[in-house]
Amino acid sequence: MAKVKVKQEEALSIKFSHQMGPGDQRVFDLYFYLPTEMGIGSHTLDEEDYYHSSILGRRSYYSKGLHLPLVQSRFVSLNKRTLEEFRLYLNLFAYQFAVAIETDVKELHQKLDLNEFYPALDELCDVVAQLLKKFRRNEPNDPKWKSYFEHADNYLSWFCEQQLLKTLARSPRSADYSDVKEKVLNLCRNENHYREQVCKYNSMQTQQDANRISNKMLLLRRLIQQGVVLKEELKPLGVGLKKFVTGVATGLVMLVVSALIIKAQGFFNGLTLTLLLTLAVIYGFREIFKEDFRNAMWRLIQRGRPRWSRILRDTTTQAVVAKQLVWLEFMRSQDIPKAVSDIMRQRHSQNKVDSEVLHYRIATKVTNKPFEADYSQIQEQVNFSLVPFARHLERGKAKIYSESEGNISNESVERRYQVNLVAVLRDGKQQPEYARFKVTMNRSSIVEITESKLPDNVQPFRLESDEILPEVVSHPHPHA
Repeated sequence: MAKVKVKQEEALSIKFSHQMGPGDQRVFDLYFYLPTEMGIGSHTLDEEDYYHSSILGRRSYYSKGLHLPLVQSRFVSLNKRTLEEFRLYLNLFAYQFAVAIETDVKELHQKLDLNEFYPALDELCDVVAQLLKKFRRNEPNDPKWKSYFEHADNYLSWFCEQQLLKTLARSPRSADYSDVKEKVLNLCRNENHYREQVCKYNSMQTQQDANRISNKMLLLRRLIQQGVVLKEELKPLGVGLKKFVTGVATGLVMLVVSALIIKAQGFFNGLTLTLLLTLAVIYGFREIFKEDFRNAMWRLIQRGRPRWSRILRDTTTQAVVAKQLVWLEFMRSQDIPKAVSDIMRQRHSQNKVDSEVLHYRIATKVTNKPFEADYSQIQEQVNFSLVPFARHLERGKAKIYSESEGNISNESVERRYQVNLVAVLRDGKQQPEYARFKVTMNRSSIVEITESKLPDNVQPFRLESDEILPEVVSHPHPHA
C-alpha cells in the first residue's frame, strides 16, 4: 500500500513526501478548502505566482535512513570501488547525513519539556560525533579520491556545527543541564578546530567572512547532491495556446469595436466633435474590457488542463528518470469529484462554511528501467508555504473578560481559521486512497494539524502514527 507522509516543516508550511519505484504511475491530488472569510480566491491569489514562490519540491534517489541512527548503517567501506562509484556512494551518505540531521534538529525544536529536550540533544550529539568519526575512518589515500572526500568532510563538519549551535540558541533555558550544553559546545569547538587548524579546509579570509563561508558551503552542498538529487526541467504548458487565445480575443473585441465605429459614422454626419467623443468612448471601453475578456476566455479554455510539465534526470548519466504533469487552479464546486465532496459533506454542521477550493495535482510516470547505483526508489518532497494565505488573515482584536472576587480581567484572543485539506492518491489503475486533514492556523503559525475520520465507503491512506504532528510549536518562517 502506497503511503504519503505528512508533517509540518516551519511555522507556516506543510510537507508531503512519498516514494515511487521503477514503472510506477501515480496521481496525487490536494484540495485546499479555504473559507470565504479568509478572502483568498482567484481574484486575490494568482496561481502561477503561488506555484513559483510558495510550492517547493525536491526529488531525489531514496534509501531508508532519514534519521541519524539509521544513517549509521548506510556507510560501508568505499575503497574497493571505482572512482565514479566512490563519488556516488560518498555523495549518497553525505546527502543522507545532511538531511538526517536537519530532520532530527527540526523534531528536537518541537520538544518543549526540558526533561525531553536535553536528553534528546545529548543523544543527538553522541550520534553526530560517532557518525563523523566513522566517516573519517574511511578517508582514501589516492589524491583523486581524496578531493571528493575533503569536500564532503568540510561541509558535514560545518553543517553539523551550525545545526547544533542553532539548536542551543533556541534551547529552553535551564541550569540543570549545563553539562549537556558544554558537551555540545565542545563538539562544535572541536569541529571548528578540525576544519580550520588540522585540515585547513578554509582560508583565513573565508573563515572571517560570514558571506564567503556561507556561499562556499552552499557550493559544497551542491557538489554532494551530484548524482543523488535529480535534475529538474520545468516547462510551462499552453504558451502557444495562450497566444492564440489572445489573438482570438483581440479579434473579437475589434470586431465589436469596428461595428460600433461604423454605426457611429452612419449616425453622425461628417467629422464632428460629438463623433470624436463617441469614438473616444468606444476605444476606452475596448481597453477596459479587452483584458477581462481575454482572461475569461483563457480561464475557460485552461480549466482542467495541466499548467506545467517536468522532466527528472539523473545528474550523472542525464538519463530520464521520470516525467510529471502539474495542475494548480481554483475549482468550481461542480468540478470537484463526488468522493471528495462526500468527504467534506461529512463535516459537523457548524463547520460547513462557504469555501474556495484550490486544487493541486501532480501526475508522475517513472521509467521502467532500473535506477542508477542500485537504488530502488525515488522520493518526492513537496513543501507548501501558507504564508501567502496568512497575509490575507485578520489579526485578533477581541478580548475575553472574566471576573474573580470582584476583580475583572481581560485576555486578548487570536483569530483562528480552519483550512480543510483532502488528499487523494491513485497508483496506476488501483482504487484511489483518501485522507482529510484539518489545518488550524492564524496569521503567524499553524496551530495544529489533525487527521479527520472518513466515510466508511472511502479507502483511507495508511499513515504511520508519528507522521501527523497533533500539535506544533511556532517558529519564525524564513519567507515571512
